[in-house]
Amino acid sequence: MSDTVSGLLTIAVLVAALAIVHVPLGNWMAKVFTDEKHWRGERLVYRLVRVDPTSEQRWTAYAVAVVAFSVVGIVLLFLILVFQGVLPLARGAAMNVDTAVNTAVSFVTNTNWQSYAGEAGTSPFVQTVGLTVQNFVSPAVGLAVAVALVRGLVRSSAAALGNFWVDLVRGLFRVIVPIALVGAVVLLLGGIIQNLTEPTTVTTLAGGHQVIQGGLVASQEAIKELGTNGGGYFNANSAHPFENPNAFTNLIEVFLLLVIPFSLPRTYGVMVGDRRQGWTVQGFMATLWVLMLTVVTWSEVHAASGPLGGMEGKELRFGVWPSALFATSTTATSTGAVNSMHESFSALGGGGALFNMMLGELSPGGVGTGLYSALLVAILTVFLAGLMVGRTPELLGKQIGRREITLTALAVLVMPTLVLAFTGIGMVAPLVSSQMLATGPHGLTEVMYAYTSVANNNGSAFAGLSADTPYTNLTLALCMFVGRFAPIVLVLALAGSLVAQRRRPVTAGTLPTHTPTFIGLFVGVAVIVGGLTFFPALALGPLAEALS
Repeated sequence: MSDTVSGLLTIAVLVAALAIVHVPLGNWMAKVFTDEKHWRGERLVYRLVRVDPTSEQRWTAYAVAVVAFSVVGIVLLFLILVFQGVLPLARGAAMNVDTAVNTAVSFVTNTNWQSYAGEAGTSPFVQTVGLTVQNFVSPAVGLAVAVALVRGLVRSSAAALGNFWVDLVRGLFRVIVPIALVGAVVLLLGGIIQNLTEPTTVTTLAGGHQVIQGGLVASQEAIKELGTNGGGYFNANSAHPFENPNAFTNLIEVFLLLVIPFSLPRTYGVMVGDRRQGWTVQGFMATLWVLMLTVVTWSEVHAASGPLGGMEGKELRFGVWPSALFATSTTATSTGAVNSMHESFSALGGGGALFNMMLGELSPGGVGTGLYSALLVAILTVFLAGLMVGRTPELLGKQIGRREITLTALAVLVMPTLVLAFTGIGMVAPLVSSQMLATGPHGLTEVMYAYTSVANNNGSAFAGLSADTPYTNLTLALCMFVGRFAPIVLVLALAGSLVAQRRRPVTAGTLPTHTPTFIGLFVGVAVIVGGLTFFPALALGPLAEALS
């Protein structure tokens, strides 16, 4: 079987699997967040944390709860990382204070940027009790925020958006934990390890020595992908045979990182009472994913067929097609896991992965973050369309006025501001430029990729940049924190503005937001906004390298 046929079959199986679970999973998540009953285990949690599950919160209280919960998580994880040497199963693992700050912020913000080698910088105890716990909690936070925004569109003349603590617990107990449990068992059966054996030194075929690490990898790998987290147990991430041993596990991992983001549009359609709206968002996400997958795959296949083969940095166990599929999917979501080194991709292939993140990671984006990012672009789209045709911009009967478009614009501008500002500083600051492996356009791409990755809470990296220095650790942590919580607060403020409005009936002057024409406009706005914002930087980086 040729590589092309094998690659196309792999994509076809993946798409079929996502299509099969789309409706039942989407419907289930809609039921989870509209159910009036509380499970017994959930009521126990509410009693322990002293939360009244029947009370609801305005957007301000909801936002305070999100940020406060996350800040406490950062502090606790930082303490675990700093004092891991005196905790159980230490095994000599240690971490600098600035690296610990970076790592704590990284995992709590669902970024999972790693300035350390996974197997050396953290102990099995920290991997399990610290990092894996945040791998469950951080996507649940994003899911809760997305649901709050949907409620803002659904409810009429209301004040409350729900209860963050209820949304958090339900997202964990009813969605994330069950799927992760099944995923971990499947990955374990596929050959991923799950043990606590002591490191073993073995002799290689070349006569050298290598230390073989064990760990609770299958359980972490499942939630790492499902929660669009991305932090690897080992430094090589999903290119390591203990994390991703064969083509079967590779496909399962890609499926896990896409399954919730691609099912959430169905949840949105069911919750707003118009499934056509869900199909519109689904079509928007799928179109962008297919376009970028085509660009990255073509670039890498073309590079691999060149005179030098272009296979450096690819995972030879899988080949070019699965490497391109993984790279596209992990940067289209906020996952950041890698099964090959993006640094070694062709200029257009690496640039495609970079542009995926520059779009705002809404194709389909992370757990929850992808849906609310797509809805921000939808609001921007109806506003621009309304200006073009002279109609009052509305989305699902809610008017998009000055306050709504201001909040939307600010939320959309957070990421580009962080990326361009810190990339520009990095290119002239010796503390960053001295850490670049490459010079010229590729060196610019290394730095720009790093700040784009963290500002989008993705976490993947162009491995050529040595980022484990106090300056880069702290500035990257700042970008992660602001890139995560500034948009969340603005999205919740937007939801608060929308929920207070009365839903207007559909009239002849209402712009339809469920047609193929709107999907095309939807995609065009996302691409044009990303292109206008980042084209000068891309022209100096990956585009200049591709044309050289």
